[in-house]
Amino acid sequence: MNNPPSTSRSSYDPSGGAGAVATPGGPAAGGGPGPRTAKAAGGAGPRTAGDAGAGPLLSVRGLVKTFPGRRVLGRAAAPVRAVDGVDLELAAGETLGLVGESGCGKSTTGRMLVRLLEPTAGTVEFEGRDITRLSPRELRSTRRRLQIVFQDPHASLNPRQTVARIISEPLLVQGVSVRSARDRAAELLELVGLGAEHLDRHPYQFSGGQAQRIGIARALATGPRLIVADEPVSALDVSVQAQVVNLMERLRAELGLSFLFIAHDLSVVKRVCDRVAVMYLGRVVEIGDKRELYGRPAHPYTRALLSAVPLPDPAAERRRERIILLGDPPSPAAPPGGCGFHPRCPKAQAVCRTERPLLRTVGPGTRTAACHFPETD
Repeated sequence: MNNPPSTSRSSYDPSGGAGAVATPGGPAAGGGPGPRTAKAAGGAGPRTAGDAGAGPLLSVRGLVKTFPGRRVLGRAAAPVRAVDGVDLELAAGETLGLVGESGCGKSTTGRMLVRLLEPTAGTVEFEGRDITRLSPRELRSTRRRLQIVFQDPHASLNPRQTVARIISEPLLVQGVSVRSARDRAAELLELVGLGAEHLDRHPYQFSGGQAQRIGIARALATGPRLIVADEPVSALDVSVQAQVVNLMERLRAELGLSFLFIAHDLSVVKRVCDRVAVMYLGRVVEIGDKRELYGRPAHPYTRALLSAVPLPDPAAERRRERIILLGDPPSPAAPPGGCGFHPRCPKAQAVCRTERPLLRTVGPGTRTAACHFPETD
């Protein structure tokens, strides 16, 4: 998955040298030491959302993933349409949140963006190229700039390998010398708040927060422009979540990274992301700037999700109205006709049962929602 960094995005020198990025001090998750200041090396400066140029960094159109149904008692079950026509755009230097209930297709979408899963249909354009059509050789080069951080930090790290091997393996595969790859691994550990003394340890010797920092360091090894963060803090304690979130925000500011941040914790998403996309039953039902979406949600499902987020003020929590959705989400193996949300929607009418709504602009901003009767106040 990981490959050597692009020289235009990283201080890594493929000829054998390795640089690091200067980082301020800060606490380490899981009790590790804070990052030390490392010597900066030559390389491109941080990118921002304004550096997107003529087009977005990532453009997804009509993305579909259908899994074949399992055979039960000799009979083939209906195929499962896990992702059903997702459209997304992500600018350079931007963080886009992807939220929704468990099983709505968030993680499947993220894995297709890095081609850990092959799409059934649709296009994924990264840096202007449709990566769904790339050969394995071309894809290897592209993955230098497109990486992923997984949800479970310990499950995503090989327990038999040392930290040095885990972080440097993608560089060794590309022919980088052992010494240079190890030096690079030490610099990345410094960057994420650990230290060179952790290089020869194994994943079981680290806490969850420290292990996730190692996973982030591995993703950074190739000098990526975009990182898909698949629920990177959901398996961690609340206090450790805050430290990992702070780390990701700092890396974004210093390295100009873009993130697709997949999560179900709407409070974390509000803290981290610039824009938010809400998924339901494999489809994006609303997307927009986080201030618009959190302040004036247009889709009934978004309103119900936000009403479930606890407020820190007990008095305000008691006063507010909680939207309770009836029933369970439909099965993606047998989705309802029309709007997928209509069986649970308090505003559903006849047209919702027969006609699938498309994303359209709602209100004066840039927010879009797939609803026949969106809230516009």
